[in-house]
Amino acid sequence: MSRLPQGLRTALLNLRDLLISAGPFALLAIVLLVLAYRWLQPTPPRSVALATGPAQSAYAEFGTRYRQALAAEGIEVVLLPSEGSQDNLRLLREGRADIGFVQGGSAEPAGEEGDSLVSLGGLFVEPAWLFYREEAVRRAMHGGKLDALPALQGLRVNVGTPGSGVPALVGKLIDANRMAADALKLSRLEQTPAAVEFLAGRLDALVFVSAPESLMVQMLLQTPGVRLMNFPQSEAYARRLPFLSPVTLPRGVVDLAGNVPPSNVRLVASTTSLLAREDTHPALLRLFAQTAQTLHGGAGWFNRAREFPNLRTAGDYPIAPEAERALNQPLPLMQRYLPFWAANLVERMWLALGLIVAILLPLSRIVPPLYAHRVRSRVFRWYGQLRAIEAGIEAGQVDAGTLAGELDRLETQVEKVSVPLSYADELYALRDHIHMVRKRLGASGA
Repeated sequence: MSRLPQGLRTALLNLRDLLISAGPFALLAIVLLVLAYRWLQPTPPRSVALATGPAQSAYAEFGTRYRQALAAEGIEVVLLPSEGSQDNLRLLREGRADIGFVQGGSAEPAGEEGDSLVSLGGLFVEPAWLFYREEAVRRAMHGGKLDALPALQGLRVNVGTPGSGVPALVGKLIDANRMAADALKLSRLEQTPAAVEFLAGRLDALVFVSAPESLMVQMLLQTPGVRLMNFPQSEAYARRLPFLSPVTLPRGVVDLAGNVPPSNVRLVASTTSLLAREDTHPALLRLFAQTAQTLHGGAGWFNRAREFPNLRTAGDYPIAPEAERALNQPLPLMQRYLPFWAANLVERMWLALGLIVAILLPLSRIVPPLYAHRVRSRVFRWYGQLRAIEAGIEAGQVDAGTLAGELDRLETQVEKVSVPLSYADELYALRDHIHMVRKRLGASGA
């Protein structure tokens, strides 16, 4: 380092002293930041698994919309097709899905041993669509009108796969009407094969529980010869089965020009919620709840604008705190101006940063005195040798030539000392003191 230019040498020495003085302080700050980061986990996973439903179902359609919306935030949504609500509950409880669509009444409320699911709010209503072939019903009922479940006795009815939750719902409706278990000729085909059999005349009726966004529902609503069953007792069903609510399909809402349906149709419906595993990253829960406001906040066939998502119809599962904040509070300030990952990092770390600053601020007062001590030690450590030379002069037992040689070597070493300008007065004071001792040595030799 002695061969380096004086200015560079001084700068390197000052930097070394600064690093040694502030090093422990900086290391402590880094350790606290790492611990806070690991505890808060501010950065969410880049991938999340969403359990949807059968092909061409409303769940599958909404799953695609969520995937597109979250892709803009850098989150990959992996869609897991399923048979429906009960299958989604199984995927959630097994840990294969992080989030999923689940109909109200699909399972018993939370509280089962090992169940750790939370709700992000009710998203939309899903009516029970009971489509029947007009010809088959006319033949079976001799021209009668189908407006009650008991009138389906003896007909071939498809209620979907067990994983869809529809068989369980149909079972509850049958029990409510005190019908025998074998009163209907039930089949449990998937939606698409069932629709093929239905249109081919090998089934008399189909039961779906789906949002109107389902392509299958929209197709059947406009298929000639296919009628939608009216539930005149919809209010009574809702009173008997609390997870159901009465809804009305308004006349002409499907096709105003074609007047489809030709009259109001009363239906019973359950509310679908977005359920999530409790250990899913909080930032993802909030992002899904915020996205739900965009995807489900508009007006629909059975609701007005901004009725969904909501927490009133969120089901029997506890509400996730992140969903409650997302639905009840405006968009966080940071998210309005920063990308999601950056806003989330700042929002989750600011409190930890405040605590770290509160801890480090008092400790930071140690750094300047420590740095000043290290710089001054470059000067002060030579005073020991200077004092020894002075003691030798006073004792008079050491040869003056020897003392002069020691004093020359000391002066040569001091000339190499570099200190910041703010400490130069102490260096020049040392040189003055060496000069004073030299004068004293000369006087004693005289």
